[in-house]
Amino acid sequence: MALPAQLRAIQHHLRTAQEHEKRDPVVTYYCRLYAMQTGMKLDSKTPECRKFLVKLMDQLETMKKELNENDSITQEVVGNAHIENYALKLFLYADNEDRAERFHKNMIKSFYTSSLLMDVLSVFGELSDENIQHRKYARWKATYIHNCLKNGETPQSGPIGMDEDEEADFGVEGFSGQSFSHGGSFRADLPSQNQNQDQGPAPGIGFAQDPGSGPTGPPASNYNNIQIPPGAHAPANTPAELPPPSGEAGKAIPAARSVPAVDPSLLNAKQQGGVQLSPEDFTKAQKYCKYAGSALQYEDVSTAIQNLQKALKLLTTGKE
Repeated sequence: MALPAQLRAIQHHLRTAQEHEKRDPVVTYYCRLYAMQTGMKLDSKTPECRKFLVKLMDQLETMKKELNENDSITQEVVGNAHIENYALKLFLYADNEDRAERFHKNMIKSFYTSSLLMDVLSVFGELSDENIQHRKYARWKATYIHNCLKNGETPQSGPIGMDEDEEADFGVEGFSGQSFSHGGSFRADLPSQNQNQDQGPAPGIGFAQDPGSGPTGPPASNYNNIQIPPGAHAPANTPAELPPPSGEAGKAIPAARSVPAVDPSLLNAKQQGGVQLSPEDFTKAQKYCKYAGSALQYEDVSTAIQNLQKALKLLTTGKE
């Protein structure tokens, strides 16, 4: 079914969902969930949009039943870690290629897909400042390098040369959206046809446009100082099916892995006397464990070990 013109702002998220249907259905599920939530606010009244959104809801219902034993679907904290970890892997792969001055379509797509997945993270709640910054930078980089290659120009690596209007071509319109839970029936969220389409934003998850993310240009940020969350590393081989380095086509190149040393003090870890853990500490420890589990899905042993060690240290000492 063709995407109605009114919903074109979600076309790239739906394309990303389709591309991951076989290799990572969790990514597909949350991309479609984001698209459905955003589409509901864009236009849920006209017949063609309503029909499209109903079909999208049916797809989500089917996926939810098929993946009912997948923790990334049944537990939002696990799903959040899964999407964020994957988005950062794509970002770091593309950023490494950029800083090594290896400019190609695959790295452009990795930058842009990473920015789309940062959009998708909003289904779990408000984006962190770091993720907002990553999204803006990735979207700008994808546009900038794409335009350079299209015009036969050599891009500048890193954040150098950032122009105020570079983001306009790839810019995705933002919207203040309504929060829709994926815990019940999706069709129950579809408003009746005689409901006022122009109602104001409802409470819940926001899809407001980032300040400066449109044609007026990205904000004045120091992109040299982008902070990558601890334990996040570029993957040995991202799901983008990376090509081998030039001149080595056809050769099987094993992925080199550097496994961090395990802190001996954590091998027989016991909580130290007098340690009082706050609810925030338990939440952080849980998140480290979820990141470790998500990293193992991509066979990223190094990231898994680092995050598990951080969880152990926090639980035994009360310090990070």
